[in-house]
Amino acid sequence: MINRIIELAAGFGAMDQARTAKDEKVAEETKRLAAAVLMVEAAKMDGHFDDSEAKTISQIVQARFGLSREEAAELIEAARETQEESNHLLKFTRAIKDHFPAEDRINIIEMLWEVAYADGILHPFEANLMRRVAGLIYVSDQESGASRKRVIKRRGIEG
Repeated sequence: MINRIIELAAGFGAMDQARTAKDEKVAEETKRLAAAVLMVEAAKMDGHFDDSEAKTISQIVQARFGLSREEAAELIEAARETQEESNHLLKFTRAIKDHFPAEDRINIIEMLWEVAYADGILHPFEANLMRRVAGLIYVSDQESGASRKRVIKRRGIEG
């Protein structure tokens, strides 16, 4: 699986509309990688990528994408490598905007809020990233705010 993910990362900008079953699988893997890269970016925004954030990302990708623990670890490692090699997020947000329906884009924002609040504190750089990503994937401020409130409530964070 890791080799496949690395191949996807190398040709990230070439994702076309999928028509065959193989193309559908490639598109799904690419969407997973794009979401994981954004989660890694959110985790690193405050200057730390700690265990709570890594664990949160792993739990999210396992639950949301139906991955095993090993598959999640491979995806996260590929996302970390891809994020480190990339100098901007536009290709990832574009893949999400172009290939995820609105409901899934809102879910991705909620995943990102989960990562941002993994340590219980929202850093200003994380808040800025959330605003930028929400705009780039066409999630309204209201939808992003509602996602944030759900995460805060679920995590029991006050104020």
